[in-house]
Amino acid sequence: MRRVVVVGVSAAGLAAAETLRRERYDGALTLVGDEPHPPYDRPPLSKQILDGRWDAGRLPLRGRDELDALGLDLRLGTAATGLDAAGRTVALADGAEVPYDGLVIATGVRPRRLPGSGAHVLRTLDDALALRDRLAEGVRLVVVGAGFLGAEAAAVARGLGARVTLLEPAPVPLAPVVGEDVGRVLSRAHLDHGVDLRTGVTVTEVTGGGVRLADGGRVEADEVLVAVGSVPNTEWLEGSGLTLGDGLECDEFSAAAPGVYGAGDVARWHHPLFGTAMRIEHRTNATEQGMVAARNLLAPSPEARRPYQPVPYFWSDQYGLRIQAYGHLRGHEEMAVVEGGLDEGAFLAAYRRGDRLTGVLAVGVSPRVLRTWRQSIAAGARWTDTVRRATTVV
Repeated sequence: MRRVVVVGVSAAGLAAAETLRRERYDGALTLVGDEPHPPYDRPPLSKQILDGRWDAGRLPLRGRDELDALGLDLRLGTAATGLDAAGRTVALADGAEVPYDGLVIATGVRPRRLPGSGAHVLRTLDDALALRDRLAEGVRLVVVGAGFLGAEAAAVARGLGARVTLLEPAPVPLAPVVGEDVGRVLSRAHLDHGVDLRTGVTVTEVTGGGVRLADGGRVEADEVLVAVGSVPNTEWLEGSGLTLGDGLECDEFSAAAPGVYGAGDVARWHHPLFGTAMRIEHRTNATEQGMVAARNLLAPSPEARRPYQPVPYFWSDQYGLRIQAYGHLRGHEEMAVVEGGLDEGAFLAAYRRGDRLTGVLAVGVSPRVLRTWRQSIAAGARWTDTVRRATTVV
């Protein structure tokens, strides 16, 4: 293999490129990205960048010297527009066609938008800086969507003195992921900090001075942030012969086709540990999957590849609370509080699917305790063997 192309220059793409070099691949290595910026970290966008604690100079994942040392053909500000899988070439927006022997697809996602214009989204550095410039004492901000991204932005805006209205169509924010009881706990943090949280509210359009609701009502605002999910960046792959659905469909090795691997937010792969297909939009997963995709791409034979079966991890910071979770919480059948209590400000909740422990979520709990639970999830521990100290079961 003498030519590898990595499409996507965020955490997954960078991890793939670095792993290729670390594994002694010394051939041509092209890294393609549609943003003009070199690889940078995204989680701080809704936290330290948005609240002004950091400037943009702290975001790059690697310095220029470190990137130069990788010997990259770095194509920034140039989107991939097509893939000829039979001819093994990637077409770029500038008209170039880049040949490859191996390909890693790490094109991530983009924000889902609502009808109308003038709303902010929060995915790129430019998005975060644009919103930060508008947040100030007394500014009326409407945040559409009370998922983790919307919740973090609402928390930051309140800390800056903005008047925040948080609109969520579900009765309980985040309930499909964390369960209704934990969702209510996280919702109370917004109410306790003066956010006007409205649930069961559907926004149909962004207007010049706010948003329009499905019932015909309006919510006035100076600024609007839409945080209603994301769309995998796979349009450029249409007609390539690769399987596309909710992202790029990959097997347990992160392979989408012979010599083609997916990594990060765009990749939906079969997870052997949990026995289901999943697509994860979290920073840790992007790095880990980029590394595995690169190693499997270089494997001397199909039998030498290793399945990608991590214990997913994510975190969120809101109002001084550190929320951390391991495993696969979505689709759980039971939740048990095994440390602390939901009304105590610090707790650890465990999640069951079938007879297996599949996830844990903690607020204000020692990382050491969390690591022990992570090991149980990775080992495929049975629910009854690990949740004996449950204080509440719902």
